[in-house]
Parts: sequence; C-alpha cells; structure tokens
Amino acid sequence: MTIHSAAIAAVIFSVTTMAGACFAETYPSKPIRLIVPSGPGSSPDVRGRWLAEKLRTGLGQPIIVDNKPGASSILGTLATTQSRPDGYTILLSHQGIMALNPHLYSNLPYDPFKDLIPVSRLVVSPMILVVHPDVLARSVADLVKLAKEKPGQLNFGSLGVGTPPHMAAELFKRSAHIEVTNIPYKLVSSMLIDLLGGRLTYTFYGPASVLPHIRAGALRPLAVTSSKRLPSLPNVPTVAETLPGYEYWSWMGICAPAGTPKEIVTRLNLELNRILSTQEARDWFAEQGGEPIVETPEEFEAYIRKEYVHWGKVIREAGMKLE
Repeated sequence: MTIHSAAIAAVIFSVTTMAGACFAETYPSKPIRLIVPSGPGSSPDVRGRWLAEKLRTGLGQPIIVDNKPGASSILGTLATTQSRPDGYTILLSHQGIMALNPHLYSNLPYDPFKDLIPVSRLVVSPMILVVHPDVLARSVADLVKLAKEKPGQLNFGSLGVGTPPHMAAELFKRSAHIEVTNIPYKLVSSMLIDLLGGRLTYTFYGPASVLPHIRAGALRPLAVTSSKRLPSLPNVPTVAETLPGYEYWSWMGICAPAGTPKEIVTRLNLELNRILSTQEARDWFAEQGGEPIVETPEEFEAYIRKEYVHWGKVIREAGMKLE
C-alpha cells in the first residue's frame, strides 16, 4: 500500500469510526424489531416477550416481537441476516441456529459466524423428560426398561431432526442403548396436544412450556437434563442419577446482522446485562428452570464456537443430515 493510499484508508477509517460513535449516541431513535424464529406460545416467544418489555423500559423505544417460525428457525434467521445492520433488527438466537443447523444442512443459506454478530447470551436451561400419566414409568429406569422390552414401539415427540428436543432425546437414546421412534412436529402446541392426549410416550422440552402441565397433573416429570436438580422441581431427579454422564442444556441469546456497528452491539450488550443482573430476572428465569447469563459479546462468541465443535461431533457420529 502506498503512503497516499494508506492516508486515504486512515481517513476513511476515522470517518467511519466517528459516524459509528455518533450513531451510537442517538441509538435507538425508533422501534427495534426482535425476530423470534418460533411460533407464539413457544419458550423462545415467552422469553422474547418478557425481554422485549424490559428492553423497552431501558432503551426508551418499543421492541416489536416478530414471530417467524419455520424450517428449523432458518426463516427467522434469514429475515435477520437480510436486514439492514443498523441495530434495529435483532434475533433471538439459540443452539439450533448457531451450533446445530450448520452441521445438519449441507446447503444452509446462512453462516452463523459470517452473517451474524453475537450480542449476548441470555439464558441456559435444561429440559424436562415428561410422560403422559398413563405411561407405566415413574422413573428413568422404568422408561428404559419399558423401551428395552418393546424395542421400537415407544415414541417421543420432537420439533424435527436436530432441534434441541431431538438432540436431548438422541443423547438419552444413546446413553440408555434403546430403540425408540422420533415423531417430528412443526409446532410445539401440536406436540404437546398429542403428548397430553396419550399419543406420545414422552418428550424432552423446556420448563416454561411443560411446568404448567406438570403442576396440573396432566404430565409426569421423570427427570431433568441438567447436572443438578431444579429448585422448581426439587423432587425430580436428574437423568444422570440413572445414566451417569448424561447432561443437556439448551440456550438462547441475542444476535445482530453482520456489519452492525460495534458501538451498537456494545450498547445492546450493556442493556441486556443490566436486565439479566437483576433479582427480578433471576427469579423469573428460575421459575421456568432457567439461569440468566451475563457476559460480553466476545465471551458469547467463544461459547458458540465451543458448542459448534461439540455438536458437530455428536451429529456426525449419529449420522444426522437434513436437506
């Protein structure tokens, strides 16, 4: 690079940096769209709407929740990556988007590291293994015994191959050495209707959606997928108490389109961390079996990369593929 071109580059960098800083000072000046890549009533939707209200108070602008379910969250993700990188469109991302889909789809229309910028992780949550009360299993050991007595006859509900409920169930299947049938659903509501109606043997799903049914006696919890019991279900054991080494956590976070100014990412991260550091947030997430996470964008990116490697290995060993 010549001295002249280097000087021009320096000026451009300086102007761009100043513009970004000025933009950050006035941000946000209009409503922000939070894309939730799943349907109304789902765990991401419930959490997204709670977060939207808290962000509205902190940022002083409405946060509009835009549900875009479908295609393993790909539709909602594309709506984000194709938006202007100006901080006015953000994505409620999760494990499936960032660490599972890239290994499942050979022609995935987005790259989690090139097309999205991590802003902050929000929460980690275990799942709960639940059965219909008519199922003759009151423990993980009972369910494993039943599955071995009837190979291939028991079924579990998921939201499709490679989704978090499927991954939790796949780990369970491998740990227990059982043969069971995956019944995929497009909507959480449809899966829960069939489970509540006794047409499914079991499923793994987030506490936010199944706890009300557990408390009503409509579903029986057998175990939680975390390494320790949940405060909200102290009498329900972990899967690992029966199958040592088993552990599964799902997570959600906020990402922005690639190219979003660093100053805007920092502004959003600070506001999210302020919300997640409150006792109100800890209590609200704990009630759902989750734990809020406070971290920097860099820490969130490092976590995503670690998850990406881990689940890539699991998916390859299981021979999972989607088109």
